Amino acid sequence: MNARSEKYRKIDRKFLWHPYSARSAIAKNDFPVIVRGRGPYLFDCEGRRCFDAISSWWCCSLGHNHPRIVRAIRDQAKKLQHSILGNMSHPGAIELAERIAGLFEECGPAGTPRPAFSKPQALKKERRRIFFSSDGASAVEAAIKIAFQYWHNIGKPKRCRLVSFENAYHGDTLGAVSAGYLPHFHQPFRKIIFPVLRAAAPFCAECPFKKVGPHSLCGRGGTGLSRPTGENSCDCRCFKSMRETIEKHSDEIAAVIVEPLCQCAAGMRMYSPAYLKKLAELCRKHKILLIADEIAVGFGRTGEMFAFELAGIDPDIVCVGKALAGGYLPISAAIVKENIYETFSDVPRDHTFYHGHTFAGNPIAAAAAIETLKIYKEEKIAAQAKRKGKLMDKFSARLQSCPGVRNIRCLGMICAFELENAAKASSLKKKMLEAGVLIRPLGNTVYLMPPLTTPESLLSETINLMGGILSGG
Repeated sequence: MNARSEKYRKIDRKFLWHPYSARSAIAKNDFPVIVRGRGPYLFDCEGRRCFDAISSWWCCSLGHNHPRIVRAIRDQAKKLQHSILGNMSHPGAIELAERIAGLFEECGPAGTPRPAFSKPQALKKERRRIFFSSDGASAVEAAIKIAFQYWHNIGKPKRCRLVSFENAYHGDTLGAVSAGYLPHFHQPFRKIIFPVLRAAAPFCAECPFKKVGPHSLCGRGGTGLSRPTGENSCDCRCFKSMRETIEKHSDEIAAVIVEPLCQCAAGMRMYSPAYLKKLAELCRKHKILLIADEIAVGFGRTGEMFAFELAGIDPDIVCVGKALAGGYLPISAAIVKENIYETFSDVPRDHTFYHGHTFAGNPIAAAAAIETLKIYKEEKIAAQAKRKGKLMDKFSARLQSCPGVRNIRCLGMICAFELENAAKASSLKKKMLEAGVLIRPLGNTVYLMPPLTTPESLLSETINLMGGILSGG
């Protein structure tokens, strides 16, 4: 046992409260004490290296210690560390807002058309406004409040209901918990959150209508979003619950919020772009705002800059975070259509959005995000992720013969499957860490969500290692 590690753990156990961590596990396990990172790897204080196969909670999209992002942080820290955005501004927030808004124009970062957007000309005409926050839940809170106040601003305060999926997760602040209530996480707060209309969540790998198998949505073909053909073709029967919910309550619904194409914390539950397209059309028909929570899946994770592009839709509000600054510093945003922003005037009546966070648009975090967006564009990271996602899909076929493995599925650079129970997933986690790979199963769901810059050989080695362990090797 390393004396330095044990010294850190002793102090840690005395003073630190770990998020989403069982106290018994912290007390009895020799958990890693990470001191540095480089590329796709983390290093503990004993010098052991492990592959960060979950991108440190899904945010370190460009790996660790990227020299350009580190340099941008260092350079900005020498000039301006913090300045508020209340009635003033700073160049970093201004540039970052412009760059984010630019992602929603007719042309993508590489200068190529975005045919996936349903109305590219309309997108180009209508600017986006960027409301900065600190983390994903903060962006979701802002988005929900903006949606509710929008209807109040235009004289329709009765439209004050929110619709979300069952098993949704949108963060851990109270508004976000209301939108994404998971009983295992949030039961103690049931009485202090607001009621939300919930539609049955689609999950193609376990389609109750037997229309889509585990590999037909997110496996064996192309971008990770191939569709089956013939008599088993998906006709989105699972949309019935959402359609009935919206049609029954359309005159009181302010907004629908969803994670596009993958409910991540619920167990990497992937669903069809066709479902998302139907949802957008129904929201448009009933003049309901659509909020796309892209915090986990945005910035190339699915092989496109944003997951909603795969469905060719045009959300009213988009929430981003995590990979916005490459996971280096906390910064997030609600990206809002201009027509919504225009209702927040203070003349002739005061409709100001009285909401904000101390570190919203922090200059150092903004500098990290600006450099991250430059890297996404210059290195065509989304295209890389699309290619590597196809390889992950191909490599994951090796797991099909492993005992207890079911529902193998991929969406871009997200690969997931289920084991028989959570205990077996926990055992796999322990053995993978001993072999130098960090994973963090969600119950009995095992997943890989590595940095988008991960070498292809490392992806192959990791899946081979996992297969060997599961097969008893």
